[in-house]
Amino acid sequence: MDKNTVDPTKSIPSFYAGQSIFLTGATGFIGKVYIEKILRSCPDVREIFILMRPKKGININERLEKMLSLPLFDKLREKQSLNFKKLIPVLGDISQENFNLSVADRQMLIERVTIIIHNAASVKFNDSLKYAIFTNTRSTRDICILAENIKNLIALVYVGTAYVHLDNPFIEEKVYPPIADWRKMIKVAEILDEHNLSIFTAKCLDYIPNTYLFSKNLAESVIHEYSSSLPCAIVRPSIVTNSLKDPIPGWIDNFNGPMGLCAFGGKGLFRVAYGSNCTSQNDMPIDIVINTIILVTWKLGLTTFTPKSTFLVINCTFPEKSTSFQVETNIILKLLKKIPLEGTVWTPRVVFTKSLIIYYVLTMLLQILPAIILDLILKFSGHQSV
Repeated sequence: MDKNTVDPTKSIPSFYAGQSIFLTGATGFIGKVYIEKILRSCPDVREIFILMRPKKGININERLEKMLSLPLFDKLREKQSLNFKKLIPVLGDISQENFNLSVADRQMLIERVTIIIHNAASVKFNDSLKYAIFTNTRSTRDICILAENIKNLIALVYVGTAYVHLDNPFIEEKVYPPIADWRKMIKVAEILDEHNLSIFTAKCLDYIPNTYLFSKNLAESVIHEYSSSLPCAIVRPSIVTNSLKDPIPGWIDNFNGPMGLCAFGGKGLFRVAYGSNCTSQNDMPIDIVINTIILVTWKLGLTTFTPKSTFLVINCTFPEKSTSFQVETNIILKLLKKIPLEGTVWTPRVVFTKSLIIYYVLTMLLQILPAIILDLILKFSGHQSV
């Protein structure tokens, strides 16, 4: 065979044929796009078990049906709608020990799953330490315990974040020493109540800016420890943003991170930013992140696992600096002149300042004071204030 010819038996679609995937975080941004991509590009996948919990009085089957009605799945619905039947919702909650799985569901996963994608996490920066550890760290331990019992597991891919090692100026594709003992931290979170744990939080986090990064750092050490007995890999995306082109150019379904700032700025509600306009951020389109997860799983699944196997850590980031905040802001402002957002309150404009004093003064003048005036106008005109 020509060395440049791809062996069809080792292609990505053929690899996924007949595989049973267990996906956590299926209703999140990454999870939804992952489901769409796998069902459309690897149509012979056997099934995808998706961990879900009821929400706002809607059971998991209703949540799944509502999710599949999104425009994200239009392309799949038109051409491969039968593949939706391969989605099997499993009742569970990542914040609960062992996901609160039923005995029957747990046994089903043990018997049938071959690939695990642990994508579920709470991405809020202001979560209590208890909830962050339960959701991001203990859930990772529990997924590894489940994986050890699965009979035919070929890959466990953990989706982390590129920002868990902020004390290093350059993040290599390797595992770093943990900032704390994950076993002890889980035990502390289980024993202490919210009040005592909140007192402990400030000292515990040390130089880590929030509970999200702290708990995700611990989760990496969990994966690393279990990698001696399981075929594991870590994918570390940077800031996950809208799709580049697949399946819909510009697809986004949340206001997390930079998307929220863009939306508020576009409506004229976000006027002042504390920081340098020369600073840049590393944004990664969601479709590139999904392709990386699929590729890493493929690579891991085709590699014969031994306790001495190389532990895969992939940084899903741009190797060079992205455009600066100022350049991004200018691009967005030009776009808003052509396509303004609905419900714009004020002409979009953002002032960057590195002075904390100037930031507070401008915030009062450009954000708080106008908001108070607007509320008063609405109140006296008989409308509900914003």
